[in-house]
Amino acid sequence: MLCNPSEHLRIDRRALLTAGGVGFMGLSLPELLGAATDGATGRKIAKRAILIWLSGGPSHIDTWDMKLDAPREFRGPFEPIATSAPSITLCEHLPHLATQAHHLGIVRSLGHYGRARNDHHTGYFYNLTGQRPEPPFLNTRRPKPNDAPYLGCVVGAKRPPHPYLPQVITLPDLAGDPPGQRPGQFAARLGVQHDPLVVVGDLKKTLDFKVPSLTLQGEISASRLRDRQTLLGSLEDADQALERSFATTNYSRQQAKAFSILCSPQAKAAFDVSREPESIRRRYGSELNATSMLLARRLIEADVPFVTLFWKSDYEEEKRLGCLAGGWDTHYDNFGCLRKLLLPKFDRPFATLLADLAERGLLEETLVIVTGEMGRKPKIGDPRSGGVKGAGRDHWTHCMSVLLAGGGVQGGQTYGSSDKTGAYPADRPVEPEDIARTIYYAMGIEDLTATDPDGKPFELMSDGEPLTGLF
Repeated sequence: MLCNPSEHLRIDRRALLTAGGVGFMGLSLPELLGAATDGATGRKIAKRAILIWLSGGPSHIDTWDMKLDAPREFRGPFEPIATSAPSITLCEHLPHLATQAHHLGIVRSLGHYGRARNDHHTGYFYNLTGQRPEPPFLNTRRPKPNDAPYLGCVVGAKRPPHPYLPQVITLPDLAGDPPGQRPGQFAARLGVQHDPLVVVGDLKKTLDFKVPSLTLQGEISASRLRDRQTLLGSLEDADQALERSFATTNYSRQQAKAFSILCSPQAKAAFDVSREPESIRRRYGSELNATSMLLARRLIEADVPFVTLFWKSDYEEEKRLGCLAGGWDTHYDNFGCLRKLLLPKFDRPFATLLADLAERGLLEETLVIVTGEMGRKPKIGDPRSGGVKGAGRDHWTHCMSVLLAGGGVQGGQTYGSSDKTGAYPADRPVEPEDIARTIYYAMGIEDLTATDPDGKPFELMSDGEPLTGLF
């Protein structure tokens, strides 16, 4: 007998509605039919996307936009390395990625142009949504229901529903500390039913991924969940407040989608990284961000439309190595943190992801994006870490780079350029709205209208132009 199902089955409002986040909002006929080409141009259309977010803001001039002729106080100690693409040079501490540079299209002229504050929150919101943050947009601002939606949620809402998995998945956790505090990563004005399903990874048990709010506990089994009458009756008894608090159209449909994740063998298999051959797991590596990239590939292979990976920091390890700000926010010992920790942990699994997708014939129809909220200040010496002696780089939203691969992007090229010290865009300047438009363009999404939960129509984007020269 099931006495109190709420003690055994934890399904919160956000995850329940996310799991049911399906819809045909603004779908065109090619999208409904799953067409892989643009009928007008014959251009390949990406069916899926992986966005890898380097939380904290990676130093563009120490990685993929090196300024070899700049004075030493700008360019730093790193040397370039030859790559598989003659027109691309990368940092010497990216040897694995260098072998995959022929897949890359690197945008080197992205900047915020003073339209947003020089901090993390504005960088997150602007780059994740393609919408300019309205001032004041302080670092203490939290996500709001009427925010512009995350571009991944837009893609998920515009695509036909997946038969057994959510449209949008975020891993190995939400962004922010505590998780979820950064704005721009939710469906927001689109409605909570389009939010990402969050899959949480463990820094110590890196093959152990869970969906906390969709985890069966205690006496409940998947076979008992299949008894629909028992399930729905138990849910009503356990949490009547859910339906009272949120007016949810198609609620039973969303319920069914949520519970299908728990019951579906295919869904369980997609999340089970341990099923991968040991040789593949070794190629990616055993650290959590590495296994998250492997899980992202598994989800893409299962046809999830959009997967987001927010870089997860191991604060204990970073503190031990003197990387005190966390993640790619290299205020302290920028070069040591990149050389000893960040670049090795990114280089191998990301290069493996590109190679793995290509080997499986998935890269051409999968758009891969690597970005963050900002670049780093060109002149070495952050006051917070003792100036020049501390060898840190401060925030810098005025110029940054974005890596693109697959999904119709012509690899082995760069787009635009920054000035001689990497401080500001020089040739073909680009804004975050242009990157958002480029992602939509790659995925064949032309209709950027939507309806909010109150039934009011609104424009998802009014600014920006796709960088069609990349394709």
